[in-house]
Amino acid sequence: MTQDSGMLKHTLRRLLGLLPTLLMLITVTFFMMRMAPGGPFDSEKLLPAEIEANLNAKYHLDEPLLRQYFRYMGQIAVLDFGPSFQYKDWSVNELIAQSYPVSLTVGGLAMLLAFVLGTTLGIAAALRQNTRVDYSLMGIAMLGISVPNFVIAPILILLLAVYAGWLPAGGWDWGIASMVLPVVTLALPVTAYIARLTRGSMIEVLHSNFIRTARAKGLPESVVIRRHALKPAILPVISFMGPATAGLISGSVVIERIFSLPGLGSYFVTGALNRDYTLVMGVVIFYGVLIILLNFLVDLIYAWLNPKIRYDEKY
Repeated sequence: MTQDSGMLKHTLRRLLGLLPTLLMLITVTFFMMRMAPGGPFDSEKLLPAEIEANLNAKYHLDEPLLRQYFRYMGQIAVLDFGPSFQYKDWSVNELIAQSYPVSLTVGGLAMLLAFVLGTTLGIAAALRQNTRVDYSLMGIAMLGISVPNFVIAPILILLLAVYAGWLPAGGWDWGIASMVLPVVTLALPVTAYIARLTRGSMIEVLHSNFIRTARAKGLPESVVIRRHALKPAILPVISFMGPATAGLISGSVVIERIFSLPGLGSYFVTGALNRDYTLVMGVVIFYGVLIILLNFLVDLIYAWLNPKIRYDEKY
């Protein structure tokens, strides 16, 4: 079996293996939402019993729970997340389509910034191991890991928006100025992780035999780093980027609230507080598929970068 055909079989096998994970996610979320106290039509002002009964019948909430589950699974099979209970005249598909570009843009730009800045700082620290540069960069990285982004956000708003007046404190208009603060806030902790990960990996690679061989051939240090050391050193970072990217995109709920961004996280929080079952389910499924696909993509990129991985019968 050739390497290409082996990788194709491995890819198909991995894709099929993702389906049980997604099914388990949908099932657990569905029943946990129904177990939470309260309902989608509970409010401070009690509805008349007749109106509440009509609403439950309209959204099939009066049916047995197992029947509701299979009805919902049938809707999911045709990619229909159903109507929102709280946002009248809006379907969950429409709410996701309207808000997810904001979350993906902020999370994607934050990951790109964290990758470029983190790998640069990590390589710089590794090339100057045990010097002041190394200690300073890693000290800053440790500070970035220790301070959560919901603490960083108000500080950046105070310094750059309130005092300096350079950037808006919140809001979203698809302009660069409105993206800077939320993107930087999300990127800083991940930048610190990537910097430390890159430093450790680069130091290990630089002490490898094939690097010594490359240097013995008289190659310039820049060529040794760029052509021989960078690719294997970045492999742990690639493995980290899958869940990290998904975490940035799905974990930006607090940042979206702080900066008043019309992202998917805001709808998720509102839906959870109001017991909007379909909205919460739709967001969870969307994020679940995104995380699964990103991890799957990272596996493929890792195999492409690492020639030691083979997808033949012996794998």
